[in-house]
This record gives sequence, structure tokens and C-alpha cells, in this order.
Amino acid sequence: MDILKWKRSERLVDMTQHLLANPHTLIPLTHFSSAYDAAKSSISEDLAIVKETFEERGTGRLVTVPGAAGGVKYIPEMGSDEAREIIAGLIHALEDPDRLLPGGYLYMTDLLGDPHLLDRIGKLFASRFADRRVDAIMTVATKGISIAHAIARHLNVPVIVVRRDSKVTDGPTVSINYVSGSNRRIQTMVLSKRSMKVDQHVLLTDDFMKVGGTMNGMKNLLAEFGCEPAGVAVLVESEDVQEERLVEDYLSLARLRKVNEKERTIELVEGNYFSKGGHAL
Repeated sequence: MDILKWKRSERLVDMTQHLLANPHTLIPLTHFSSAYDAAKSSISEDLAIVKETFEERGTGRLVTVPGAAGGVKYIPEMGSDEAREIIAGLIHALEDPDRLLPGGYLYMTDLLGDPHLLDRIGKLFASRFADRRVDAIMTVATKGISIAHAIARHLNVPVIVVRRDSKVTDGPTVSINYVSGSNRRIQTMVLSKRSMKVDQHVLLTDDFMKVGGTMNGMKNLLAEFGCEPAGVAVLVESEDVQEERLVEDYLSLARLRKVNEKERTIELVEGNYFSKGGHAL
């Protein structure tokens, strides 16, 4: 009897690890029954335990697809309490006066290099796009790359990095000119033709958004490839926007309200993550 209990415990641990490592992937029950040499009925019972544990702990949900071609799929999700905790922690870290740089910019490189924080932020964004078709994550080099990879990890999709200039290793490229929202300068975006396929739905992300010129540029670049934006996710948005914002539909974790260089104060509030509501923007 003890051996049977151990075998089930072993299955549960390995099964959970496999599901967490392969989010948004339909896994046939035959995969588990073959791997553990167990009956499908036993696997179904195991999955019921995993499902209940995931839901109780706010890890995510298991979706069962019936039929011969069916199976089970793990969808990462995050509860509102944990989400608020992450956003509050992010705001607290960003309000540190030592982050102030000349010109009113904020130093964020250390946060963008924190693997634990980024993993939680990635899951936070992925939770809101869990029920939306997302085939890839796109960002512009360089600061948005770590955020893009964090989101991609939980949606289980590739990352596409747009560059300012082409490299020999990119092969044939597509380039567009766009107007930077922050300084109104004409800039260039370049992307390899092999980076995307026609009719992909792509989630755009970056660390900071003011007017939205960069995001708008990426949207125009998607159109050149016959693709559509699946949404826009930014870590911090600026509230001090003198011009009309070029992007209306977006999700943000924090909003930079005011920077006072003389008094060395930084004021941030929650972004629109909760006010947007639901899973869609």
C-alpha cells in the first residue's frame, strides 16, 4: 500500500512539473499513461488532484479537451491579490529617488534583470491574454526583450525582436520609418523577413510608453507582414502626455504621474491593469 501511495505521489510531482513547463500545450492523456504505465482512469484521478491544487493556490487552471484527439492543457493565471502585490512592489521599487536620471528618466535596468520579478510580471501579463490568440511576442531592442521573454514563457510562444538597423545574420529584411512619440524624430525599424508568418496575432510589449510612437511603429510593421496586433502590454506608462496618445488599447502595470528632479521625488500609481477588466483589452 505504501508503494502505491509513493507511485501516485511520484506521478503527481512529475505530472505537475510537466504541465508547468508546457503551458498552453494540449497534452494527450496517453502521454501520461504511457510515461507512468498507468491506466487512463488513474491519470484522470491524478489530474483532478492537480487541477484542484492549481485552482486553490491560484497557480492557474487545467482545461480538459474531450475526445480521441483531446487531452489536458495548463493555462497560467494569477489572482488579483497576487497581482496587486506585484504591482505595489514594482511601484515601491520605482519610487526610490536613487533611480532618478538626468532629464527625469528612471533607472530600471536592475528590475529588468531580476529573473524572479520578471517571471511574475510575465505571468501577470500572460494571465490577461490567456484566452486571446497570441502567436508571438514582439518588442524593440533592447529594454523590452526581457519582458517579452517573460510573457512568452507563460504563453509558450516565440519572441520577435525588432532592431534599429539590420545585421548580416538577419538575411533579407523589411524596414519602416516611424515618428518617435517622445522626441518626434523619424526613426527606423528593421525586421528579418524570416521572423514572421502571414496572419499571425502578435502581442506588442515594452518597458515604457509615453505617446506610443514605438508601439504604433510596431503595429505598422505588423501590417507589412500581413499580421495583426493581439494587444499591447507595457510595464510603465507616462501620465504626462502633452500630445494625443497614438495607442488607445493597451495594458499597463504602473503609471508615472510626476517626477520632480529638484526635490528628487517620483510619484507612480497603478496602471490600467485592473480598470480594463476581464481577460480582454
